[in-house]
Amino acid sequence: MTYCVGFCLQDGLVLLSDTRTNAGPDNIANFGKLHVAAPGDRVIAMMTSGNLAVTQAVTARVLEGAGIGAGEPFETLMTVKSMYEAAQLVGDAVRKVFNSIGPGQNAQNFFFDAQVILAGQIEGRRMRMFHIYSAGNFIESTPETPFFQIGETKYGRPILDRVARYDTPLDDAVKLALISMDSTLRSNFSVGLPADLLVYRRDTQRVAVQERINEDNEYFRAIRENWSDALRKAYRELPAPPWMS
Repeated sequence: MTYCVGFCLQDGLVLLSDTRTNAGPDNIANFGKLHVAAPGDRVIAMMTSGNLAVTQAVTARVLEGAGIGAGEPFETLMTVKSMYEAAQLVGDAVRKVFNSIGPGQNAQNFFFDAQVILAGQIEGRRMRMFHIYSAGNFIESTPETPFFQIGETKYGRPILDRVARYDTPLDDAVKLALISMDSTLRSNFSVGLPADLLVYRRDTQRVAVQERINEDNEYFRAIRENWSDALRKAYRELPAPPWMS
């Protein structure tokens, strides 16, 4: 499984993904799920969840042009003119990959699943973030809903619903993302470190932070310990139910 979370905020973008893939207890491996195109006039990042063969094929197509036929226009995330076009490109790639494997998938009991969080900014255009589904359709984040999750979403969502706002500063969003990831790691074995973090500041067209976070990362360890201590302290300070006295 996977857990990825992305924020599209007033000041920029924060994206965080795990790296674990799980095809059963005897087949666990790590693969990066955060991919970035940053040629100078744009920063476009995508995080993927679902069947690894599908998401790798989609990623190769939109980043490198792999699988584009001779009669098709050669278009990648490096050439699109807007983030909306980028979302359309990824959605089309998902559909094309589905069609390329569709004839044999029923015979092989193949489960087609791919979801993408796509976020970024092209010079002179708006910063935007999209959630792209397995059917190739997509929705866009808004100031009222400034974050998206894909993969194993339920464990890390409560803190986001309580705290995340469009005007959340980027450093606070990084803390939220790490707390959300920690909650998921504690409750689901199929999500695992290392985690990949990206921070982008609006209108800069360059990546501000790109970090791989391992078990021995001191800041992440402090976040995990301090958050656990704070939860235990808050729990102890709650009043006893009056009907138990």
